[in-house]
Amino acid sequence: MPRNLTTIGFDADDTLWQNEQFFRMTQERFAELLADFAEPDHLQARLLAAEKRNLGHYGFGVKGFVLSMIETAIEVTEERVPAAVIGKLLAAGQDMLNHPIELLPHARAAIEDLAPRFRILLITKGDLLDQERKLAQSGLGELFDGVEIVSNKTAAIYADIFARHGDGADRAMMVGNSLRSDVIPALEAGAWGVFVPHGMTWALEHAEPPLARPRFRELPDLKNLPRLIEELA
Repeated sequence: MPRNLTTIGFDADDTLWQNEQFFRMTQERFAELLADFAEPDHLQARLLAAEKRNLGHYGFGVKGFVLSMIETAIEVTEERVPAAVIGKLLAAGQDMLNHPIELLPHARAAIEDLAPRFRILLITKGDLLDQERKLAQSGLGELFDGVEIVSNKTAAIYADIFARHGDGADRAMMVGNSLRSDVIPALEAGAWGVFVPHGMTWALEHAEPPLARPRFRELPDLKNLPRLIEELA
């Protein structure tokens, strides 16, 4: 097996550090601010629809999320949302962008274990400035041989990254918490895909596990990643 494995890519948000929990907290605040206009479940459905609709305009990340909240607030209030509520939504978004980084268990240990033997890449999507800030605060930056902040994750993008930073996708592995973004497109590019579930995952990142693909693996956490690679070899 991956005797020829040379390159390992890691997702960032909710793979190496906490992310989704801050979106959930802000959504709860959003529901509180608009409680007089819509029930929480209805509001959540409208927000998710706006996020999905706006991905092509704003991309992934906090800024697009805040704009989608404002758009949803305008819609559900029939353009009567108070300016003070808009201001509070903007402030909530700024709080998200300024929140300290919380590394997930075993993230640093796993990377430090593998870094001497493999090329280690960070492959993440989202707001450029926000992702750069989180990487700098994480203290993990010096462990990566390359960093790619992309607008989306597709098989073509993974193939390009693993060709530029490594020896091609067939000698690479991608590790992440999203089946839709981290695992399935990496498998389609020819790499190994390791799914490390997080307790919270954005609804738009859900997908069925590709159990029929021979290069798919699932781990409960990053602690077991070095052992998995040894077993495969």
